[in-house]
Amino acid sequence: METKRKIIGLHRNVFLAGLVSFFMDLSSEMIYPLVPIFLSIVLGVNKSVIGLIEGIAESTASLLKVFSGWLSDRMGKRKALMIAGYGISALSRPIVALSTLWGHVLAFRFVDRFGKGIRGAPRDAVIAESTPMAELGRSFGFHRSMDTLGAVIGPAVAFLILSIFTGNFRLVFWLSMIPAIIAVSVIVFFIKERGQGSQVSVKSDSVSQKKLTLKTDTNLNPGTLEPLNPSFFDWRFKVFVAVATLFALGNSSDVFLILRAANLGIKETQIPILYLSFNLIYSLISMPAGILADKFGKKRVILLGFILFGFIYWGFAGASQQWHIWALFMLYGIFMGLTEGVQKAFIGTIIPQNMKATGYGIFNTFTGLAMLPASIIGGWLWDNISPSATFYFGAVTAGSATLLFIILIGLVKTKG
Repeated sequence: METKRKIIGLHRNVFLAGLVSFFMDLSSEMIYPLVPIFLSIVLGVNKSVIGLIEGIAESTASLLKVFSGWLSDRMGKRKALMIAGYGISALSRPIVALSTLWGHVLAFRFVDRFGKGIRGAPRDAVIAESTPMAELGRSFGFHRSMDTLGAVIGPAVAFLILSIFTGNFRLVFWLSMIPAIIAVSVIVFFIKERGQGSQVSVKSDSVSQKKLTLKTDTNLNPGTLEPLNPSFFDWRFKVFVAVATLFALGNSSDVFLILRAANLGIKETQIPILYLSFNLIYSLISMPAGILADKFGKKRVILLGFILFGFIYWGFAGASQQWHIWALFMLYGIFMGLTEGVQKAFIGTIIPQNMKATGYGIFNTFTGLAMLPASIIGGWLWDNISPSATFYFGAVTAGSATLLFIILIGLVKTKG
């Protein structure tokens, strides 16, 4: 990897992909923490419908992720799909700014997530292809850190606007277009196409590198649209996708965390600051967690995150005071920092080089599709049993996924 192409020790494309995510998440997080409040207070929507909106938006758009990854691998192109995905999300902002019905908000969330479904796998492949395998945790940790730094500044900007223009949600929604347009511009003018299956000089620490090399030599030529064959991926990838999907079934939309905060009396003007604090912790933890995972093992860090999540959701279920919510949001930021980037780094070590985007697409699709039942169940439990029931369900599901992941770790050691 050429030194001249590095920025703060990272490949140029990795740094720029982080910059793109920073601006897009700044845009998204100006809106996201306000959406459940906007729906429940301004539009008068109940929690089941809010859960349905989030589930449909995340899950339906997730269907695109595996197709986008597969298409990117077959075309040998990443940049065009990134431009399309980020561009579509940027164009979704006027929909929510003009919305008067919950169906309009659903359309906004769907279009926004549609764009995310297109861009995610090609972007992750760009990062993976630009990074030696031994440094994947660092690169994905940096990306998550930049992504989440945008999520710190976004709510702060929203809070400032709402403080000056009291309760003007729509102005926040309109202004969110500015950083989204900057994100698209960075891709267009600065990110360089490396080409599908780009080889980097690496020394892998994986005990199964020989198996991966055999799979990498599969006759898959860019530009040829071969059908997706599950045999291209080994058992570790398939089992981890199953574990992550089970975990996602209990990890309902973060809007329920925001609604829980409002349920315990936190004012709507404080919600952006609460979400900002969560994202600040998330941002600060992500890169150190990635470096830690590179040094001590990605599976160990992921396992720690899963266990922490179970305790956090159990805490949300039993919370009775506002300070409980503030503390739990901080812990939730630690969980996100420990798992989001590290999971992608781990996957990068167990999928063939020329199937990177497809592999990330499959992972994102299965975990994203789980958002539909997770959010519907979460909303139903909230409306029909209690707010606590939503979080107890998530804690139990996380515990089950943790046990399966421990079994996976044991199998890897046995077969390694």
